[in-house]
This record gives sequence, structure tokens and C-alpha cells, in this order.
Amino acid sequence: MRIAVIGTGISGSLVARLLSTQHDVTVFEANDYPGGHANTVDVSLGGKAFSVDTGFMVFNDRTYPNFCRLLNLLEIRSQPSDMSFSVRCGKTGLEYQGSSLDGLFAQRPNSFRPSFLRMLWDIGRFNKFGMQAAASGELKDGRSVGEFVSECGVGSRFVDQYLVPMASAIWSSSPQAILDFPADFMIGFFANHGLMQLRDRPQWRTIVGGSRNYVEALLEPIRENIRLQTPIACVARTEHDVSVVPVNGPRERFDEVVFASHADQVLGMLADSTRSERQILRAFPYQPNEAVLHTDTRQLPSRRRAWASWNYHVSAGENRSAAVTYDLSRLQNHDSQVPILLTLNPSDEIDPTKILRTFSYHHPAYSRESIRAQRRFKEISGRNRTHYCGAYWGYGFHEDGVNSALAVAEHFGIDLDACIVASTKEPSRIAVASR
Repeated sequence: MRIAVIGTGISGSLVARLLSTQHDVTVFEANDYPGGHANTVDVSLGGKAFSVDTGFMVFNDRTYPNFCRLLNLLEIRSQPSDMSFSVRCGKTGLEYQGSSLDGLFAQRPNSFRPSFLRMLWDIGRFNKFGMQAAASGELKDGRSVGEFVSECGVGSRFVDQYLVPMASAIWSSSPQAILDFPADFMIGFFANHGLMQLRDRPQWRTIVGGSRNYVEALLEPIRENIRLQTPIACVARTEHDVSVVPVNGPRERFDEVVFASHADQVLGMLADSTRSERQILRAFPYQPNEAVLHTDTRQLPSRRRAWASWNYHVSAGENRSAAVTYDLSRLQNHDSQVPILLTLNPSDEIDPTKILRTFSYHHPAYSRESIRAQRRFKEISGRNRTHYCGAYWGYGFHEDGVNSALAVAEHFGIDLDACIVASTKEPSRIAVASR
């Protein structure tokens, strides 16, 4: 069959590779590089070159089993990553970093300050109640995070300076959006990822040389079938075929189409969406997040012992979006003279002379409606010559993208073992285009 795949994030790249083993696959990508959030860029500092990831950064072998299996099949190397987390609060002046006692009490008076000690107590209290709730399944009643937090009897400092910053950094969502999250969704994620326990947490890892290494290896066998800078204007389906119309190209006909782009983008392409498709896909709104690659350490806590890999900033005003600075030098083990930083939605001005690149990423804003829509996946995928995949069908991360791609591939009777190592001795067009 002739199959069109629209989008080259982890889901689109994987499903295209798998389907190409038995079918004629054409891949359409609007960007000038493949990979979606797996976006590695090269920067030069102090006479050295560094390949840094600016979207997808880390994974672990406990909660990313299929992604790890994919990396093994592609023979992609990884290394341990530092996943420390800090908070600095513009409202109160609080600064702390959670991976050591020295960082936790970066401000020494906090060791005997009742409000800070109460926050630490509340962390344990919340984790206990959260683990119990996750195990019992009691949160499936649709309660929000905000409602569950109120029931736990924890203080506002715990919510504003621990829970919301951590969740906001994970999902790149605004503080209010975090409180509106379905409690079952967030607590389940925290429990699965060891975020509600002090011991036996998974070891996080990062890909050696950047995530583009896995993208290139994955797409190498089908590089001739990928059309970069080819946004799609319209997709229409009939009983006999699917027509795909690029913005700047002629109509092409296929037997099947796989949408591997964001849910809101799909609705903009479908000329004949069904009622179910509209109901389900509209349940996944997306929010834009500005990402600035730079070396301005003023975006980090003022006390160096409070510096971490993930540094959340609670602004003095109202936080309308997630404001977090990633120390890519720590996360990706770069021996740069100054930290290479990536700030999401900067709330403070960044020195223009220290800005290296800027990016715009979009992330799903989950709600109760989103979770209900996820359960309706089979109502629209595998029907009407149309298939859907994307991380939004899960928690929004790489493992979820892999799993959704596998769900589509399994519809065609293909599994992950179809991914075999391809020769990458010669640079591909994909590699050149993405640099």
C-alpha cells in the first residue's frame, strides 16, 4: 500500500520506519529538520563545539522500556544524567535545591525556619497520601490536582514552591493549568516515575551526542522518502483513497494516512473530519512555549549551591506560564566553561549578548476531557483509511510517542523488531538538513 505519514516527531519517525518495511511510505514534515522535539543544535563556546538538546532531553530504563528497546536496536549510546531540581521564588526570596542537604538549605536560616520545615513535612505527607491514592485507584472519580491537594491538608508553600513548580517544569504548563490537571493523571505519573519516594528512583539518561543521533539512525533507511519543509494544506478521504495536498505542491493519492502531528494541527488539515474526530481531537489543546538558548547565569538561583539541572522560577508577579531554566551542561555532561542554559518562557530579561538561539515548542495542555478522549482512541484510529499517533495519547513524553506509533504499526501486523541497525557511515540528507 501507499501510505502517507504526516509529521516526524518520535511517533511519525518510528511509524514511518516500521511501515516502510512492508509498504511504500512517503513522509511529510513542515519543519526544515526531522525529529520534532528531538532537536539537537551545535553551539561553540570557548573554542569548543557542543551538541545540545533543546526539546527532548532525558529518559530512563524503568518508565521508557520501548524507547530504550528502540535505542538498543539502533545501537545508540546513552549516559547517566543529573536530574537535580531547584526553585527560586521572586515573591519570597526562597531558594533551594533538592538533591543534597547543602542545596536544600542553600539559605542557612531555612534550617530552623518553621515555614520551610513545614513545606518539607508536607512533601512527605503528600507523597504518602498520593501513593495510597494511586494504589487504591480512588482518584478515578475525576478530581483535579487542586481538589486533591486541598484534601491532603498541605500548606500553600508546599503547593506554590514545590508541587506546582515541579509539575509545571515537567509538563511545561502554567501553574493554574497544573492545579486543573486530573489528579489521577498527575499522581499516577509521579508514582510511576519514583517522584513520590526518596529511594529507588530511576536513573535518568541522555543520548550521547544528542537526540538527533537516534533520529538519523531511525530515518536513515527511508531518507529518500522524507519531504522536509512540506506543510500539508488539506487531507480528504474517500471510500477508495486518501488525497494529500501540500501547501506548495500538487495533490497526491494514497491508500492510507497516518497523522503524527499535534491534535490541533490535524483538525486544520482534515477537510472531512467526522464528529468523533472533532470531539476527540479538540480535547487536546496545545500551548506555545518560548525556549531561549543562552549563557546568562542570572536565570539561575543567586546562590551557586542552589543551582541544579532544572531550575524553576516563581516570578514576583502572576505566573501565566512555566518559567524554568535547564542547565544543559549538567543534564548532558558538557564540560563548557560557562553553563549552557535553556530557559522556557523567561520571566526575567536575558542579556541579549548571551543569547545563542531561540525556539518555539508546543505542548499539550491536559484536562479531564483529554483523559476521556484518550480512551476513545480506537473510535478514530484504524478507521476511514486514517490512523493517529503522537505523545498526546499518553503523558506527552517520548515513551508515549513510541507506544502510540507501535499501536498504529501493530494494526498493520508490524512490531518494533522491524527496526534494524542501518549504516550511517555517510552523512545523510537528513543529517545535513538538521544542522
